[in-house]
Amino acid sequence: MKQLFWIIPAILLFSFTARAQETPAWEISGGYTYLKADLGGSNFSLNGASASATQNLNSWFGGRVEVSGYHGKESGATVSAQTVTYGPVFSYRRFKTINPYAHVQLGAIHASTGYLGISQSAIKFAMVGGGGVDVQINKMASVRLQADYMMSRFLGLNQNNLQGTVGLVFRFGKK
Repeated sequence: MKQLFWIIPAILLFSFTARAQETPAWEISGGYTYLKADLGGSNFSLNGASASATQNLNSWFGGRVEVSGYHGKESGATVSAQTVTYGPVFSYRRFKTINPYAHVQLGAIHASTGYLGISQSAIKFAMVGGGGVDVQINKMASVRLQADYMMSRFLGLNQNNLQGTVGLVFRFGKK
């Protein structure tokens, strides 16, 4: 009888998490992005926007391309930076209204004159790793909350950057 007492709640719990979201073929997102740049050095903040496109190959794996642009002031100078990255996305689609995910992306960062004190604009390597959660609004749209670590390399030194994104995700097609 004690086993039956524990089996029924376990079945209910697993059936709740089994109501997974349908996997969309594509997810297109856009939103506001905040960059806390060069945590170990000059430490400045930039505001901007980001957009991404994710192609889901199955319910838990896909590929994402992400483009971000930032603008702000560093040491009194107006600076800007743009990133383009691509990499795998790992999703956990076991809940009805939330979809947590993790990703690792490689690409490039372009920075303007004055960014970290560089004397001319430059394009350098960038690596982004992090994750987030999509909170479903309806079958076609979600709110995205994302936090990432971004490593860049200017002036022969690594920069450790943090970025946060808030935006909307639109889902298309079905897998």
